[in-house]
This record gives sequence, structure tokens and C-alpha cells, in this order.
Amino acid sequence: MSGDRRRVLVIEDDHALARAVANLLEDDGFAVEQRHDGETGFAAGLEGDYDVIVLDLMLPKRNGFSVCADLRAAGVNTPLLMLTAKDGELDEVEGLDVGADDFLHKPFERSILIARIHALLRRQARGMPQHLVVGPVSLDPLHRHVVSSGQNVALTPREFALLEYLMTNAGESLAKSEILDAVWGVDFDGDPNIVEVYVGYLRRKIDLTGAPSIIRTVRGVGYSAREG
Repeated sequence: MSGDRRRVLVIEDDHALARAVANLLEDDGFAVEQRHDGETGFAAGLEGDYDVIVLDLMLPKRNGFSVCADLRAAGVNTPLLMLTAKDGELDEVEGLDVGADDFLHKPFERSILIARIHALLRRQARGMPQHLVVGPVSLDPLHRHVVSSGQNVALTPREFALLEYLMTNAGESLAKSEILDAVWGVDFDGDPNIVEVYVGYLRRKIDLTGAPSIIRTVRGVGYSAREG
């Protein structure tokens, strides 16, 4: 493999699908390694220097949830796209809650897979400032740490992603549709009121002093993070 090619680890037990994904990515200029069970996939992800990990959910020896959770616990922050043959929001929520960055249901269009991987790489390349601060709330994107009014706040990955998006765009009025696309993904087809539900979760966790929430409802539009 060429040292200047971006490296992708594909962990997929269906050998034919893994090879098809690898061929697709190699045609797009990536260097690809494959693993076909959760144990060897976890070991490769732990030891290898990859730009992206494509991880199937249903794997022998260890499932994708376990692999992803343990990689994140070990400090591996490589962008991770989780694949599943299942359909349903609960799998997606659990995948994101253990640290997956994006989620794609099988069967998927080849162009969608490539687009998702490039989106993950762009997101990583843009980088983030060390801290985002709005009013009494401080968010550290690198260490995934949130403090509100001097107190540490524990958030799920989805809650963190939502707060990060709002704070990154502080002062802007963001439509629900924009928030859904950015935080839940453009192919999310569940109830759009999920945004309101998660805003409620966030407010209960970060509004600690009785002062007005930094997450403001913008009537007829959506939400905005702003102080004062």
C-alpha cells in the first residue's frame, strides 16, 4: 500500500461484500485492509493507523457495538461508519451511543457509501477549536467534555453531537431539517420531532442555574445556541 493513500479498515464477515467494498474504495484511491470477525477487527483497529473504519454490526466473536465501544474506550478516535442489515432507529441510536460517527443500512448504494466516507474525512479535516463556549457552557470537541456553570455534564454521543452542532453555529437560527441532516444524517426517515426530544434532554442536563437556556427556540424555524 502506498504511504500517501488514505487507509480504510473494513470489518465485515460477509467476504463477498467486504471484497466489493474494498474494490470500490480502492477504485476511489483508498488503501484497504479487511478483517472478518469482531476480535481480529478490534485488534486491527487498536493497532493500525487508519483514516476511517467501516464496521459491520453483526459479526462473529464480537458484535460491532462491542468493537466500537472498546475502541473508543481505548482512545481510538478514528472516524467510524457502522453498517447493519437491520432496520430501525434503536440500532442506530445504540451505534451512535457507543461512539459510531455515522450509520448506513444495507443494502446501500455504492455512491452513498463513498459520499459518507468522504463526509467523515472532511469533518475530521476541518478540525474544531479546542473549546466552544456559549454562556456558561463549555464544550471540548477533542476530548468530548462538557462543562456547564462549572459542573461536568455527562452526555450521550447523540446529545453531544447535537450540542456541538448548535454551539459550532452559535447565534444562527437553525431549522429542524438542518439539524436532522447534520446530527441524524440525511437519510434519517424517523419522526423529525426527535430533535425536540433531544433538545429537551440537553436542556435538562446543561441548564443548571435557573438562568435562561443557551438553547433557544426560534419560533417557526427551529433552534439557536446563544447567550444572554
